[in-house]
Amino acid sequence: MPLIVVMGVSGSGKTTIGGMLAARLGVPYAEADDFHPAANIAKMAAGRPLDDDDRAPWLDTIAGWLAGRGARGGVVSCSALRRRYRDRLRAAAPGVVFVHLDGSPELVAARLGARTGHFMPPALLASQFEALEPLEPGEAGMVVPIDGEAERTVERILAALPR
Repeated sequence: MPLIVVMGVSGSGKTTIGGMLAARLGVPYAEADDFHPAANIAKMAAGRPLDDDDRAPWLDTIAGWLAGRGARGGVVSCSALRRRYRDRLRAAAPGVVFVHLDGSPELVAARLGARTGHFMPPALLASQFEALEPLEPGEAGMVVPIDGEAERTVERILAALPR
């Protein structure tokens, strides 16, 4: 079973797609936002982006979750915007595949504007796009457009996953 990190900026659909993908694969799903300490959530809710010191324990917790899944597989949604963050996750789970949900700033902003009940304010979206480092050659993963229905996005991912 695959270990998958569904990555992208806030509002790209990580939670929706990650949950649907895990269900289709029959593996556990984890939402990386649930691993944030309260201080991180408070900082983001106040409109301040996290720095690497804030992210380190969060990434280590996600890495531990991935490592604990092993060959049983699992899906976690996590922004994983920078290569060094993905490298940290990959070090704990070498077979992990990254699925980058890709959409235009305008599309994602519209989705964020329609979302309620989440701590991440739309004002931080620009900082996420600035921080985003696309998958590089040699990184196991794929870029999947988010321009259609969620089910179609999941179908694209399933078709592209290594067997």
